[in-house]
Amino acid sequence: MKRRDFIEKTAAGTAMVGLGLSLSSFKTVDIKHLTILHTNDVHSHIDPFPADDPRNANMGGVARRAALIETIRQENPNVLLLDAGDIFQGTPYFNYYGGELEFKLMSMMKYDLSTIGNHDFDNGIPGLYAQMPHAKFEFISANYDFKNTLMDGLVKPYKVFMKNGIKVGVFGLGVKLDGLVDKKMYGETVYNDPVETSHEMVRILKQEQKCDLVVCLSHLGYEYKNDKEMICDLNLAALTQDIDLIIGGHTHTFLDKPTVVKNLVGKDVLVNQVGCYGINLGRIDFYFDSNNNKASEGAAILV
Repeated sequence: MKRRDFIEKTAAGTAMVGLGLSLSSFKTVDIKHLTILHTNDVHSHIDPFPADDPRNANMGGVARRAALIETIRQENPNVLLLDAGDIFQGTPYFNYYGGELEFKLMSMMKYDLSTIGNHDFDNGIPGLYAQMPHAKFEFISANYDFKNTLMDGLVKPYKVFMKNGIKVGVFGLGVKLDGLVDKKMYGETVYNDPVETSHEMVRILKQEQKCDLVVCLSHLGYEYKNDKEMICDLNLAALTQDIDLIIGGHTHTFLDKPTVVKNLVGKDVLVNQVGCYGINLGRIDFYFDSNNNKASEGAAILV
């Protein structure tokens, strides 16, 4: 999609946020364009909300999301499609199929990656493990250690993509499970500190892998106003460096545009989340010039 068309057609209030340069400073030639699409906390909502729903009438639905994703891919083939967890739990589809349908539909939409949310443990580690063959996409979580569980080897800490000459590193983070999820559901899964984990992931992705863009796929939550010390996406952005984008989940926070946070060394980090139940599809467009300077624009698109 051309930049002007994107700005005019996106109804949810596109935000232009510079990461190095403003979009107006970019020349048309030699621009590399990457589109990141994302969802979070879909919670097994396969169908649109009914017409008489008091809050979300006629919103959402997998078929509409799939059509929207396909339209965007036709406009720009350089797309990453990511999910920030809590795929499971919320409608009878999960109660009946245990997550099989959700994973199959995400595979048909060609998701590239997902991280793991707390509700993805709702049928226990065995329940999650049983559905993994239906997922034709990968799972990442850098701070969940699954080595003493059935999930050992099925979840990676990060993944690197090459899109249109842009090297993108994505790592995953999950919320603390103790006190949130019954211990018998997550078993021997070990939770590690997300800030310390992020420092290590960024070192690997930026210094060793030489990524042009570093993305954190997080299920930590956007913000906790009653607990400023609890690690959330806003805190994570401020306490780390070299993360360009944090795609979040867990708190069901509806953002029309990404929040910009200054990181540990004063550089901008984008933090985005698009609510829940598949009502919105998040979109972030990155533009790289020939010197690898980058700028971005982002919005939530109503499904």
